[in-house]
Amino acid sequence: MNKTIKVIIPAYNEENAIVKVIQDIPSIVDEIIVVDNNSSDQTAKNAREAGAKVLTELKRGYGYACLKGMDYIKTLSEKPDIIVFLDGDYSDYPEELLKLVGPIIKNNIDFVVGSRVSKLREDGAMTIPQIFGNWLATSLMSLFFNSKFKDLGPFRAIKYHKLLALQMEDKTYGWTVEMQLKVLKNNYSYLEIPVKYRNRIGVSKVSGTMKGAIFAGIKILHWIVKYSFKK
Repeated sequence: MNKTIKVIIPAYNEENAIVKVIQDIPSIVDEIIVVDNNSSDQTAKNAREAGAKVLTELKRGYGYACLKGMDYIKTLSEKPDIIVFLDGDYSDYPEELLKLVGPIIKNNIDFVVGSRVSKLREDGAMTIPQIFGNWLATSLMSLFFNSKFKDLGPFRAIKYHKLLALQMEDKTYGWTVEMQLKVLKNNYSYLEIPVKYRNRIGVSKVSGTMKGAIFAGIKILHWIVKYSFKK
C-alpha cells in the first residue's frame, strides 16, 4: 500500500536555501508545505516558484510555523499517512527522507527522528551550545523517562494520526523536545536513524545567537521538568 507523505518546512529568511531544500526532497512526497514565518526576504516567492505550497504565519516561532502547517493539513479532504518535518536551511540532506519514512512504512514504527551523529556531521555544523544542550536534554530524558533518544534533531517523520494525538502546544523553541517527550509518555514505538548534517546556509536564528541559545535551553528544560512531574 502506498503511503501519502507531506513535508512541513518552517522557514524564516531562508531565500538562499529553500529552493535547494525543495529540489532535493524525493518524489515519493505528495506535497511540500513551506510555512513562511514572516520573512523579510524572498523565501515565500522562491519556495512557491520551486513548487511548494506556501503558507504564511505572522507570529514568529518554530512551533507557530509547524502548527500552521498542521492546521492547513486538517482542512484537506484526504489526510496523509505520514508527516515529515524538515528545516529550510539546507543543513539536513532532504534525500535522506527515505531513511526516515522507511521504518514507518515497512515496520509500522510510529515516530522516527534523524540523529545528527558526530561521524556524519560536518565540522561546525552544530554549535557548542547546541551540542551541550542536546546532551543535557537527552540525558535528562534518559534519566526520567528511560529514553533512548540521543538527539533532538528537527528532521523527523511521524504517522499523521499519532501526531494529532500528541496535541502539540509549543509555539517556539520547545517544539522538538515536546514531541519527543509526548512520544515517550504515549508509549509510541520510535527509532533514531543516523543522518548526515552540514553547515547551514546563512545564520541560525536560534543557535546562531546567544539569546536564541539561552531561550531554547530554557524552553527545553521547561518541557522536561513539566513532564517529569506529570502523571
